[in-house]
Amino acid sequence: LKSGIDILVGTPGRIKDHVQNSKLELSSVKHVVLDEVDHMLDMGFADQVEEILGFAYKKGAENNPQTLLFSATCPRWVYDVAKKYMKDEYEQIDLIGKKTQRTATTVEHLAIQCRSSQRAGVLGDIIQVYSGSHGRTIVFCETKKEANELAMNASLKQDAQSLHGDIPQKQREITLKGFRNGVFEVLIATNVAARGLDIPEVDLVIQCSPPK
Repeated sequence: LKSGIDILVGTPGRIKDHVQNSKLELSSVKHVVLDEVDHMLDMGFADQVEEILGFAYKKGAENNPQTLLFSATCPRWVYDVAKKYMKDEYEQIDLIGKKTQRTATTVEHLAIQCRSSQRAGVLGDIIQVYSGSHGRTIVFCETKKEANELAMNASLKQDAQSLHGDIPQKQREITLKGFRNGVFEVLIATNVAARGLDIPEVDLVIQCSPPK
């Protein structure tokens, strides 16, 4: 940072720290990109993002940075908040079109109702039927506690490991490598695994509750 850079990629909290400690100067920024803008402008990050952009944007100025927003989902409120940072004549590029659901035609969707007390046993049976002995399965849970408990539940007949935000990055990488290489068949994860993971040949994905 001291000798000057062309591109900075960072999380809002870390960038804000550097700006506040006078290690980062943003007045000459030419382009601002917000990735996963629906998350970035969600309540948790909106204030930090606004504070950071306040250093680079001047209200109504012509030479404000070009702003690019990327998101897989764009609820109405995202557009409303985004207008604060975008010029009036901004362009919207939609890669989804009129299709509200773009799921692969080769994927079968099933819903199964069961009591939470029976879930581990039902999961074991579903995995056995739909994924077999050697197929890979990802199970998504709402909480870290849930992921840990399911991974250690004796009713789950397959080898399973958990993945969530409390697990150190190094261990996460070891776990993912083991899953890719078939060391164990079932990955039980919170939404930390939902984005940006490239794991080929996953036969089955299970949501333990309807995704919010």
